[in-house]
Amino acid sequence: MCIIVHMKLFITRHGETQENKAGILQGHMPGRLSAEGIEQAKALGKRLKNEHFDFIYASDLARAVDTAKEITCYHQNTPFFLTEELRERDLGEFQGKNKHDLQVTSVLDVEPEHGESKVEFFARARNFLNSIQQKHDSDIVLLICHGGISAAIIANIFGKNYTEMLKMEKLGNTSLSIFDLHKDGSYKLLSYNSTDHLN
Repeated sequence: MCIIVHMKLFITRHGETQENKAGILQGHMPGRLSAEGIEQAKALGKRLKNEHFDFIYASDLARAVDTAKEITCYHQNTPFFLTEELRERDLGEFQGKNKHDLQVTSVLDVEPEHGESKVEFFARARNFLNSIQQKHDSDIVLLICHGGISAAIIANIFGKNYTEMLKMEKLGNTSLSIFDLHKDGSYKLLSYNSTDHLN
């Protein structure tokens, strides 16, 4: 029997939402999966059905929860937790606005007065990553979340700062990134932003 002496971490983003299609910045809005987003979530569920997970964590926002349902139906005995820590960035006054009207490309570009600052958001991602590494240092864990928070978690794994994160490849809906994370802070990248299951 193979004994895992490191953490294996799967990170995925929710399926496409109606708001994604319309260019709406969602932040803490629930979000509604589009017809294509539902199909993406189903395809992701099938891609992951034969994987073993010790723990599954998802954002408690509806678009992530609805995506998670298509995965957890194949993993009904796996401990499953919803958490605010995996929510997308709180965009304050920019929530619900059209990104084209604001001339921004993503939730990572804005700096709201009444939402979550870039520093606060990046720190939330780092703190969550640190906490699950401490709890699950030899487990296989799946995170089901959002584009911005996924990017921030991955940037922290890579040792990148916020500015460097903005240059990373944008994560697709239901994309899958997989890492082996070692206790010494090193990592092995097994997959990045893969959407092969959608082909």
